[in-house]
Amino acid sequence: MSGGTLAVLALTVAAAAFVQGASGLGFALIVAPVAGLIDPGLLPVFVLTAMIPLNVYVAWRERHSLDLRGARWITAARLVATPAGLALLWVIPEGDLGTVVGAATVVAAVVSLVTPSFAPGPGAYLGAGVVTGLTETATGVGGPPLALVYQHRPPGELRATVAVCFLVGEVASLCLLFVTGRGRAADMGWAVMLLPALAAGAGLSRLVHQRVDAKKLRAFVLAFALVSGVVLMAGS
Repeated sequence: MSGGTLAVLALTVAAAAFVQGASGLGFALIVAPVAGLIDPGLLPVFVLTAMIPLNVYVAWRERHSLDLRGARWITAARLVATPAGLALLWVIPEGDLGTVVGAATVVAAVVSLVTPSFAPGPGAYLGAGVVTGLTETATGVGGPPLALVYQHRPPGELRATVAVCFLVGEVASLCLLFVTGRGRAADMGWAVMLLPALAAGAGLSRLVHQRVDAKKLRAFVLAFALVSGVVLMAGS
């Protein structure tokens, strides 16, 4: 990877960490399409690895707002669905992964935009967990289903619960990917190399996460996801 390409990826990671640290979602929606354009082989290991320290930080910072009941339902379903997400990787050729990631990003953004408000219950939690397990394991993009469930809850609750659910799921997905030979240590290495960029973005989010206009930031993330998803599909 050239120095210029690495710089673009570092800036993307920093911006995505800031957005997710402030709003509770957006990291994978921003990073996955860019990483897919740079090298589809980075997905999903690079995105999953980069999100682990970010979600550890956000979960700890927002721990007093955690919805433990919802997190339990979502995590249980997420873990059950993880092997099916891995199966998708065996079916999808690596050359087509960029198209799949782009399409998943666009669909997730559109669904997030058009879904009306609702009061989440066990069914919503389980559904979000299953879809997240499938899409995040296969592509690295799994936030929108969780964001849909918590989009009308207090921002701190969304950030804390989504971070915890992501954290458990990401570790499970990475373990399964490497055990089955679908993970590359080099992709984890790139994520480790970009930890300073991630830390900078996450640190900046601490300055604004209590004051950020969540609706405007969410709209920006979804608009970026739509555009980048279309570009990724076209490029692939």
